[in-house]
Amino acid sequence: MKKLLLLWIGLSMMVLSKAVVPSFVNPILPYDYSDPDVCRIGDTYLLTSSSFNNVPGLQILASKDLVHWEIVDAAIRYQVPGYKEGDKVAGNFVWAPAIREHDGQLYIYYGDPDRGIYCIKADISKGLDFPLAWEAPVLVLEGKGYIDPCPLWDEDGRVYLSHGVAGSRLGLKSVLLMAELNSDGLSVKVPSRIIFDGHEAHPTSEGTKLYKRNGYYYLMHPAGGVSTGWQVVQRAKNIYGPYELKVTMAQGSTSVNGPHQGGWVETPEGESWFIHFQDVGVAGRIVHMQPVKWVNEWPEMGYKGEPIKTYGKPKKGECSWSNFARRDEFENGELALDWQWAGGRVKPQWYFCDAAKGILRLYSAPREEDDRIPNMLLQKIPYAAFTATARVRFVPNKDKKMEGAESAGLIVSGKKASFKLEVPMTDEWYYLRLKMTDKQKGQFYVSTDGKNWSKSGEEFQATEGHWIGAQVGLFCSRDNRKFNDSGWMDVDWFEISIDTILSCKGMGLFVFVDEGVEFPSTGSFIGFAV
Repeated sequence: MKKLLLLWIGLSMMVLSKAVVPSFVNPILPYDYSDPDVCRIGDTYLLTSSSFNNVPGLQILASKDLVHWEIVDAAIRYQVPGYKEGDKVAGNFVWAPAIREHDGQLYIYYGDPDRGIYCIKADISKGLDFPLAWEAPVLVLEGKGYIDPCPLWDEDGRVYLSHGVAGSRLGLKSVLLMAELNSDGLSVKVPSRIIFDGHEAHPTSEGTKLYKRNGYYYLMHPAGGVSTGWQVVQRAKNIYGPYELKVTMAQGSTSVNGPHQGGWVETPEGESWFIHFQDVGVAGRIVHMQPVKWVNEWPEMGYKGEPIKTYGKPKKGECSWSNFARRDEFENGELALDWQWAGGRVKPQWYFCDAAKGILRLYSAPREEDDRIPNMLLQKIPYAAFTATARVRFVPNKDKKMEGAESAGLIVSGKKASFKLEVPMTDEWYYLRLKMTDKQKGQFYVSTDGKNWSKSGEEFQATEGHWIGAQVGLFCSRDNRKFNDSGWMDVDWFEISIDTILSCKGMGLFVFVDEGVEFPSTGSFIGFAV
């Protein structure tokens, strides 16, 4: 167990003399987990999020306390449903999922803006044994522009599905719809109809989450846009309305813009929490958690309807130190789940995890027409200053017909620009390094011994991806010359380390506060891991 030494700045010292309980600092996940949703299975919380064109997709994170999370599974392992060779993938396919348990089955519903609403499910009747055996995806509700679904199994056995629409595909936005599904939740019984129009007061209403509590149906959703909007809660006694409406959280005086789409979850002890994202630009959509109090059957989120920076941690749960920044030595014969391929699928000819040698071998694959590299192997960047380092060697195809066709190295990928540090074609081992500031300004370095480093190129400003943050990782590609073999890049190890003290960017850091004390969003904390 790691010990923690913490320096507390900006709040009254009187709390030090009283009983103490652990607290968390937002964001709880300073990584790009867009459109998060959460559910509880027994004493375990599960979270999933939009994965768009990245595979494995629909990564599953697990936690015992809602603060510390670990990647344990992915519902889409090899190819996004509906993909066809030649499809444009960036920003498409897997949008805004909802994760729910019903009758021993774990369900994930998500919207594909070009195809409709899918469901993927797995049997968990005998417990959560990861990785789960996910069944083939089912297209539940076909229709271009249908997104942001959430199911609800009612007490009378009926099954409902709320969802939104994508204006870019349907030519209409800011409305929310409700459908009734058949009892298996995998097909439509009663087609969708609009139950809410937000055009006047709540434009860009989207991201539906559907719940039932104490006889009320609750429809929770953001409105007003990703970076400028607010949280809306609607309630009704009838699933189709009419609904009463209340704004339950907005940025207010805080620095948390949005705050955007998320999900409500209740602990075994009856505590309520709301997990949502904040769009911070180049680093993507990071995850926050807000306390929820129910007053007159309405949820009050955060501190007086504004996002909090820190708060007392959920009462129970096993705490573990969780930090996705890590070193990968490729010794397990398969890639860890924090790696994702950018091309909407993974092909066996792209890589070999050589467990015997502890080496990842990436084979060169042709770049696509828009110069995208389908076999980019990427990770989310942390919302903090960090260093990414890899020990690699590049062995290009030696045939003269392939001279100059291939390149490999370290890459920072974004929508407007990607930045590369290429490995020299000498068959020798090199160390490649990226240092990135907390403003996502990057500088590449190269070394032959891992001790003495030389700058490579100029400092650059990373750019966000298509609906996602910038990503960092590895590439090995070639042009479209026809040839019957490829070169490769060997990767001995890859490491990401956090460079800065996480001031107000805590990754589940502990602070100690008076039990029951609620804090406004202006407190400042600095944590040191010892």
